[in-house]
Amino acid sequence: MAKPRIFVSSTFYDLRQVRSDLDIFIENLGYVPVRNEEGDIPYGKDDALEEYCYKEIKAVDVLVSIIGGRFGSESRKNNSSVSQIELRTALKENKQVYIFIEKNVLSEYETYLLNKENASLKYKYVDDIRIYQFIEEVKNLNTNNNIKGFEIASDISRYLKEQFAGLFQRFLEEQTRVKEISLIRNLEKTAQTLNKLVNFLSDENKGQAEEINKILMINHPLVESIRTQLSVPYNFYIEGFLDMKELLEARGFKETDFLPWDIDNGISEWTKTANRKKQILHISDSLFDDDKKLKFIKRTEWNDEFFKLSEIEEIVAEEDDLPF
Repeated sequence: MAKPRIFVSSTFYDLRQVRSDLDIFIENLGYVPVRNEEGDIPYGKDDALEEYCYKEIKAVDVLVSIIGGRFGSESRKNNSSVSQIELRTALKENKQVYIFIEKNVLSEYETYLLNKENASLKYKYVDDIRIYQFIEEVKNLNTNNNIKGFEIASDISRYLKEQFAGLFQRFLEEQTRVKEISLIRNLEKTAQTLNKLVNFLSDENKGQAEEINKILMINHPLVESIRTQLSVPYNFYIEGFLDMKELLEARGFKETDFLPWDIDNGISEWTKTANRKKQILHISDSLFDDDKKLKFIKRTEWNDEFFKLSEIEEIVAEEDDLPF
């Protein structure tokens, strides 16, 4: 079974007890600690020893960087220590990184910020000012710069335990959403396919008006409005006014007959009375052409006034008592 591999990066002599305690903590979690002094890094004969440390970081899952008061072994490049290059490598490889700094060093870092222009100033808790310069570099990173102070190894192990638990909980949460995400992606692909199909039929096959019209009318905004506002449970499409009329009449609506002297406002009215409630439906005549065929309208051009449903209470008059 694959296990998370955790690389512990720090200077050795001043932090060897912390490294040893972390080794036990990581093994107790069932993970694999990677430490140089335990022979966990395979060395070859072609490159410098430090290069194999950097290569090993590419194969781990997590890097724990511990910064103390000693600069440590100097790297052959970049005027940096080996442990500093290890952290830079992990960040470059986009590994999960946790950074810990001794509290005394972290506290004195504020003094460094106030006096970093003074090259003659001596510091109590570090043996090389480049440690503070590196901390400043890390703190200015855009990502992976959550830095925690520590006094003893248990401070580090306690924080890592909480972080690993949080990562595991997030993993479980994401697993429960896999089906939902998969469904959304499938719907997006379907929508893109339909959009391409509509564009193709519209642009490349303009002569096939009848076939194009059927495809476009399936997703016509009027059809969507009728389906939603009248709670129609099945799919349908409308080619013209007569199709709409039959559908509305099947659902109990009757078209209002306007008198000759009524003003023609370009709207047809449909009413339905049930359970002492009256539904009034207004539909714009501009949705249809002179032959009563439904016009194609983009969703961006749709206006809610084209199809408007309202509801009122029916007033039932009480009969007067008859005289005896």
